[in-house]
Amino acid sequence: MDNAIVSGRYRGGQNLPSRWSSREAGHSPITTALLLAAGAGARLRPLTDHCPKCLTEIRGIPILGRLVSCLLDQGFTHLVVVVGFHDAQIRDFLERHASGLTINFVDCREYATTNNIYSLWLAREYIRGPFVLIESDLIFDPHLLGRMRVPDRIAIARFQSPMLGTTVSIDESGRVNSFRVGADPSVRGLRYKTVNMYSLSAATWRDVVRRLDRRIAAGLVHDYYEVVFAEMIADGVLAFQSVHFEEGRWCEVDTLEDLRAADQIFHESRDTSGPGTTKRPFSLEGS
Repeated sequence: MDNAIVSGRYRGGQNLPSRWSSREAGHSPITTALLLAAGAGARLRPLTDHCPKCLTEIRGIPILGRLVSCLLDQGFTHLVVVVGFHDAQIRDFLERHASGLTINFVDCREYATTNNIYSLWLAREYIRGPFVLIESDLIFDPHLLGRMRVPDRIAIARFQSPMLGTTVSIDESGRVNSFRVGADPSVRGLRYKTVNMYSLSAATWRDVVRRLDRRIAAGLVHDYYEVVFAEMIADGVLAFQSVHFEEGRWCEVDTLEDLRAADQIFHESRDTSGPGTTKRPFSLEGS
């Protein structure tokens, strides 16, 4: 299972030759992250019967702890978190272990009857500038997050059956030119799966919010937020540049099988953070 795609949601990979810096692209690095952590994580039951999915542990470290370590390692200073299921546990964890971040909590009380489009819409009052959108069931090598600190980027990995989720195609420059919500291997050209991490510029976010407003007003609260990205790409108003997560280790933890795979992929003795990266090991005693 080491260094191989297992079910399409996790993989091991190789280091980049050096730590990638968003300053190379002429932008100030993004310092705000938005974490969607409202869902109940039903496919991880019984582990999530009384615990939010983001506090599930991989090799003794909660997924959320790994995310915090990556954010601090890569220079983020502001975290917005949409919470719902067992929100008190997430609040308590971050208050004890994320002292290096300014945190805003957004309550999604309708988490049981809405989808992630509603969680993203709720965050509109807390974010005005560029940010990185991260789903709370992801773990990854820190240097991959560093590559997302430029606006309008999309994390992708090569599509292989039986992958699930949103798929995209890219042109020769790595720009997304087709975006499909839901994997369909019969569609030609859709060769990459999204890794559920995106960076948005302030201008892109304003357009996203306008479109979210219309969908929520129409009662489309069960959609995935990716339908908005797909719409914008089809309209020619959004140009995501791809970031290949195959150049490191990453894992999306939805099921118990994913959890077992992540446990094998993320051996702490294997340092794949990339040369020049300062590792910040997470401590359950606080940060």
